[in-house]
Amino acid sequence: MKNLTLIIGGIYGLLSVILGAFGAHAFKKILSIERLESFETGVRYQMYAAFFLLIVGYLLKFETTSEKWISILMIAGTFLFSVSIYFLSFQDVWGVNLKFLGPITPLGGLFMILSWAMLIWYFAKTKF
Repeated sequence: MKNLTLIIGGIYGLLSVILGAFGAHAFKKILSIERLESFETGVRYQMYAAFFLLIVGYLLKFETTSEKWISILMIAGTFLFSVSIYFLSFQDVWGVNLKFLGPITPLGGLFMILSWAMLIWYFAKTKF
């Protein structure tokens, strides 16, 4: 789980930089300002998650179920949150109605919040 957390943290970081560059340049020409701002929100939170996963990957030993869930919730939550925002941002360009993804975004956000809360709990009960 430690290696997976670090690898996904690196992948999320890499993709954030790539998608951020596309958003700053190529996507400005095809997305409305509102859709571009939403897209950039997805990129920003994906980068926050990348840092989170890299730090957690080094700090935690992943010996307990709760330590594993800290990582799992952030990985899944970020995927649901950011990817749903990316798709929703492009629905007009693609000419498809993806509004059904709307409820997925806050679910991903909830998973991310739970991951942070579990990390806080882990720090509160662990003696370093």
